[in-house]
Amino acid sequence: MQTINILVATTSGNTEYLADQLANELQQAGFTTTMHYEPDYSDLMESLTDNSIWLCCVASHGAGDYADSMLDFAEELHTHKPNLSTLKYGVIAVGDSCYDTFCSAGRDCDAMLAILGAKRLITHLEIDMSQDDPDEKSSTWLQSFIKSL
Repeated sequence: MQTINILVATTSGNTEYLADQLANELQQAGFTTTMHYEPDYSDLMESLTDNSIWLCCVASHGAGDYADSMLDFAEELHTHKPNLSTLKYGVIAVGDSCYDTFCSAGRDCDAMLAILGAKRLITHLEIDMSQDDPDEKSSTWLQSFIKSL
């Protein structure tokens, strides 16, 4: 079965918890998952194959920045602009709608991966931590993600 690399951008741990729940659901569906709680640019670039799949769980922090755990990785992507034409991906953006930068890091991640040639499997999901049930909303989205593989 396919391996799905789950890249996590979190500061408070909520997005890490969400990513762990998604990993469990993917494993129950027969997929292998590899967690990247602090994604390493070099490691992920070296491991890219024609079958690579990333599920990016990205929390926005501060003024719409990437959460600390993924900040270096995002900067490397923006700087090096690698060819990601063999990559398939999905993005879950996490934020709080009381801020005008709601989900901006996740939106940026989605846009950057597409610009670099990666194939978006499904429209990104936006989770509002102040209003949504993250587990329920992401679980529903994940079923569509799985069908797109």
